[in-house]
Amino acid sequence: MQTALKSKPEIIPTTSRLTGRDKWDHFLARCRYRRMSHIVSPGLYSLGSPGPESQIFVSANYTLSFDALRSSLEGIDCYILVLNTYGINVWCAAGKGTFGTEEVIERIELTELKNLVKNKVLILPQLGAPGVCSQEVERRTGFKVEFGPVRARDIKHYLTNGKATPEMRKVNFDIKDRAILIPVELIGLAPYILVLSILFYFISGFWSALAIAAIGISGAVFFPLLLPFLPTKDFTSKGLVLGVVTSIPFAYQSIAWSDEILTYNAISAIAWILLISPWVAYIALNFTGSTTFTSRTGVRREIFRYIPILAVIFISGLILSVLLGIGSYLGWF
Repeated sequence: MQTALKSKPEIIPTTSRLTGRDKWDHFLARCRYRRMSHIVSPGLYSLGSPGPESQIFVSANYTLSFDALRSSLEGIDCYILVLNTYGINVWCAAGKGTFGTEEVIERIELTELKNLVKNKVLILPQLGAPGVCSQEVERRTGFKVEFGPVRARDIKHYLTNGKATPEMRKVNFDIKDRAILIPVELIGLAPYILVLSILFYFISGFWSALAIAAIGISGAVFFPLLLPFLPTKDFTSKGLVLGVVTSIPFAYQSIAWSDEILTYNAISAIAWILLISPWVAYIALNFTGSTTFTSRTGVRREIFRYIPILAVIFISGLILSVLLGIGSYLGWF
């Protein structure tokens, strides 16, 4: 009886050079085009001519994560173990559990890594730490886990020093990092802004349509840019502050340009604030998943704490608007 020969796991060659096609893929990913299609195949990759003692790095199979790593390893012969994170970046995948302990262990087994290398050390990105239990990986596979620096560009310094400096461990979220998020958020909101603006223009006029556009732009553009300068600690409360500021021109126009009596003007102004501010805050809340400022438990806590509050504020504004409409129709104002 013939037995089928077991094929060895494939080692996929790669380079540290990013092509024009790679950069175009990055641009499309930043613009939210086919968000879940920016992936590389999970598995084991070779960079240069690695041997049994070469370093082994671990990455997500999101193209931006993988390309950031390999482009920072120019001149280094090494292996890159790519986990199946379903096209999600390291930080988000660690939060979702796909960049996690079980996936690391399974990928080591599938690639038969222990038969390929003598070096039993895996270098993982620091932002993957929330999803990976290093002790469990070592217990079940024999591979020790080390967490490298936050930024891929610091890897060569990390290897030279043998450890990460405090600066390498520091997570920055400067204006450049925040601005990168704007196209993704704005393009995602654009269809809703367009449809709702047109709808509300025909239902209640120019100012309502403009308010929809202002909510989207304020939440998706101004919030990330102004994040450090907004008071309060939580993202949602920061968003509420920005939402109130956004609503001021609309509240003012209802008072300054209306011939109705003072009571009607005041209620109308309050309604604008109550309707606009929670939506800006809701968009701001979504940014908790785009930064490392908040932990998984922190994000969950903020969601459960603020969603009911935002709902109450919006419903209150909606009730006021309905009462204003009824009161105006019945001649109360």
